[in-house]
Amino acid sequence: MSSESQPGEIKPGEIKIGEIKAVERRTVERKPAELKVTVGQFSDKGCKTVNQDFHGVCIPKEPLLSSKGVAVAIADGISSSNVSQIASESAVKSFLEDYYCTSEAWSVKTSAQRVLTATNSWLYAQTQQSQYRNDNDRGYVCTFSALVIKSATAHLFHVGDARIYRVVDNALEQLTTDHRIHLSPEQNYLARALGIGSHLEIDYLSLNVEQGDVFVLATDGVYEHVDARFITKTIDDSASDLDNAAQIIVAEALRQGSADNLTVQIVRVDALPNRDAGEIYQQLSQLPLPPLLAARMQFDGYTVLREVHSSHRSHLYLAQDNETQARVIIKIPSIDMRGDATYLESFLMEEWIARRIDDAHVMKAIVPTRKRNFIYVVTEYIEGQTLAQWMIDHPKPDLESVRGIIEQVAKGLRAFHRAEMLHQDLRPENIVIDSAGVMKIIDFGSTSVAGVLEVTAQDQQANVRGTVQYAAPEYFLGESGSPRSDIFSLGVVAYQMLTGKLPYGAEVAKCRTQAAQSKLVYESVRTRDRAIPVWIDGVFKKAVHPNPLKRYGELSEFIYDLRHPRQEFLDKTRAPLIERNPVLFWKVVCIVLLIVILVLVSRGR
Repeated sequence: MSSESQPGEIKPGEIKIGEIKAVERRTVERKPAELKVTVGQFSDKGCKTVNQDFHGVCIPKEPLLSSKGVAVAIADGISSSNVSQIASESAVKSFLEDYYCTSEAWSVKTSAQRVLTATNSWLYAQTQQSQYRNDNDRGYVCTFSALVIKSATAHLFHVGDARIYRVVDNALEQLTTDHRIHLSPEQNYLARALGIGSHLEIDYLSLNVEQGDVFVLATDGVYEHVDARFITKTIDDSASDLDNAAQIIVAEALRQGSADNLTVQIVRVDALPNRDAGEIYQQLSQLPLPPLLAARMQFDGYTVLREVHSSHRSHLYLAQDNETQARVIIKIPSIDMRGDATYLESFLMEEWIARRIDDAHVMKAIVPTRKRNFIYVVTEYIEGQTLAQWMIDHPKPDLESVRGIIEQVAKGLRAFHRAEMLHQDLRPENIVIDSAGVMKIIDFGSTSVAGVLEVTAQDQQANVRGTVQYAAPEYFLGESGSPRSDIFSLGVVAYQMLTGKLPYGAEVAKCRTQAAQSKLVYESVRTRDRAIPVWIDGVFKKAVHPNPLKRYGELSEFIYDLRHPRQEFLDKTRAPLIERNPVLFWKVVCIVLLIVILVLVSRGR
């Protein structure tokens, strides 16, 4: 399929998703706080009969515009192949479509690399299944370059010899490296490309973007024949119509003798949104650590009112925003752990997590409105008490109160799981009850996020994350967690609310092998002075089972069983005979023993 285009037209090579004006500046009119770009592009087959180049741009609507950004891609087939135009088209289309289908919890790098790896595998498989399986130069092979602008960061992905430039003054700064080996002035070949092998090695680069930045993507049919000064001047002269600028650049390459396919894309950043959490992490990690705070102290536009909590992990202060007069919680890193890089990474991720989850039962982060001078996190102030304090005030709560609390906490926990996150430190101290009786999960210092920021492989860390009394047994075996691990912690919290104890005491943390864990003895929630249904005991025993595969797999299942007797638990509710009628039990035992004795005596004769 050809990707030739004319100004104002939307050809197959231009995959445009979102509100893009077709003829005018192609600028998406959005709120000032959102990303705005202008894109111009043009492609021509030139002197060849088939255009093996393919290009496209995707500017999605919200919320994908914020979570995934704008994607621009270009591919160039190799002239020795009669099917490489199929490879180019497939590479660009699959990238622009599949990238936006990846999890929003994944980083741009993870999302793009997984999509490109899948595309490479498909192209390579097509070659292996075709008549060209013994000659890759004639198979489904193409170069590929992509630019993803998310918030105020540009992410570049590149393999082959198409190029991505950034306009700097009147020059072009080449941001990619050509993967082409020159054997002589007349002979050269691609060292890396999509579809050329089963394994893909793709270059990645990220850089900060500023308003007004201009990027140029071009195939070798263009950049080998047009000088940088002509390109930059043309972009300046046609600033109101970048499609026209792209067409002029291609025409100039043809005039200069280009005998290849020609494609050029121009991307101008017109407005930047508020920085996303990934960039906040990158920038905050460069800031100095704050001093310990004190009441009446002025700190980055806040007035500190009092210290709320202090531990070996962090220091929390109640403060008032001097601009809005709103009360907030300021959390600063612990003095004792400031030399621990892993701890600081987890600390900085807390704000990303709090901003990521929008749920009534999860603490919210306060989006900063001014420049920060230190590393700290600001969250909403929840006026109330922790569940730990509530348990002290209510040492013997009724079953219905426990159900109501656990149901609310489960809703907040479900919000984590839907975002591919594990809280990993659910305990009474990390659950707050506000003045309206709403339960809120706080403290995300141990939370594991699938693929986000890629600053640490949390699931592979040997240390148990969270508080050992509530941590799932699999963590002590060095295994990664799962939603079942958080369900274990929630079950322990519910158990403790009813009994004041832990289901296995302090034994879980001592069991470092599966054999030891299999010997853990569950202690029933039923006591002589509590009117708790027997089947409820089966619910708790399943929720806190040492083996995660025998535990509840879904929070909804656990919550449902707390109110609806399950048949398998009802079948176990009938007490054994020795408890129901001890006298009858021993009579039966005596009769059985008498029969055994008589049988033995008769055999002896």
